Amino acid sequence: MFERLQNSLVSLFSPQECKVCGRHVENLGDGVACSACWSETRIFDGSETLCSKCGAFFRDSRGSGEFRCHACDDHAYDKAAAAGVYEKALAATIIKLKSDPHIPARAAIAFSQAFEDSTFRSTTLILPIPLSSRRLIERGYNQADLLGDDLARRTGIRIDKLSLRRKVHTPLHRVAMDMKARELTVKNAFVVERPKLIAGQNILLVDDVFTSGSTSSNCAKVLKKNGAAEVNVLTLARAISN
Repeated sequence: MFERLQNSLVSLFSPQECKVCGRHVENLGDGVACSACWSETRIFDGSETLCSKCGAFFRDSRGSGEFRCHACDDHAYDKAAAAGVYEKALAATIIKLKSDPHIPARAAIAFSQAFEDSTFRSTTLILPIPLSSRRLIERGYNQADLLGDDLARRTGIRIDKLSLRRKVHTPLHRVAMDMKARELTVKNAFVVERPKLIAGQNILLVDDVFTSGSTSSNCAKVLKKNGAAEVNVLTLARAISN
């Protein structure tokens, strides 16, 4: 009742424009996208055909057997999953998340549901993928920390924001950047500061968007060198190639 009243007051006195279509956002929990754009955004529910390792999107319908894209064969993480496709409401939410440290309820629920639907239930430690110290100062926060904190609160799994550090300041990755360029920018960019806290752990790396997988793979590589038993990746969205 209170939420409906709040939504009505916001719509009346301070209407929010949908960042996708320009219509009004009716519900505060939808963030910067309207409910219609959320409904048009592909949120994974298990009916899609995805790469069994990196979660690359093949098609909306479920195929028989296991599918692999093979672009991820050399990646060091064990498996990656996402809440949905980087488009419409999810894309607008992630763009906003880079300038406003707030996860809308609808996005947070989709992220936690992706975890519940995944094979990552044996996770013992959540690690947000870190920003460089320069980027952290520029932005003021790490959006991956926000996602990790919310998931840790919902699941009770411990979160560690200090053991993995980005030691090299890298250029901002763009969704359209090719895989080779991404790989070069993050090669040897990460270091484990507290290896004793990493050894033997089933780690879940969390971030806002998965593109080529280079960042996640390089994080996983250094974590496994320091004794991590397993490293999986969960992101709010998964970029797809056209």
